[in-house]
Amino acid sequence: MKIISYNVNGIRAAINKGFIEWLVSADPDVICLQEIKAMESQLDLNLVEEAGYKYSYWFSAQKKGYSGVAILCKSEPNHIAYGTGIETMDFEGRNLRVDYDEVSIMSMYLPSGTNAARLQHKFDYMDRIYEYLNDLRKTVPNLIVCGD
Repeated sequence: MKIISYNVNGIRAAINKGFIEWLVSADPDVICLQEIKAMESQLDLNLVEEAGYKYSYWFSAQKKGYSGVAILCKSEPNHIAYGTGIETMDFEGRNLRVDYDEVSIMSMYLPSGTNAARLQHKFDYMDRIYEYLNDLRKTVPNLIVCGD
């Protein structure tokens, strides 16, 4: 299985700059995207499907134009997990996971530490995601975490 991780810094801008053509040429089975900065409803998903990714999952931040992750898949996963279930983490759309028989793949976008408050948020997030991932690996042992 070929997996690619890509921080697109805005999926709409990336599409305008040739993302779909690049995706077709790179040809991964699964691609994890970070910093999509868009809601699913703002996108023409026909472009993604025509590129060979019939199964696309989007987890956007509540705040429009901010953070968010996505996973595009050629084959249908068995399960999709939106977020972590941890409220302080999920409102920014930073974790999305798809599960297959042999492997689980997570797209994760860590918060930046642009000022003192955000730096503390990042440290808290990293502590919580570390605990979450350790617990998750007990039931999902073949976990691949992609991200920025």
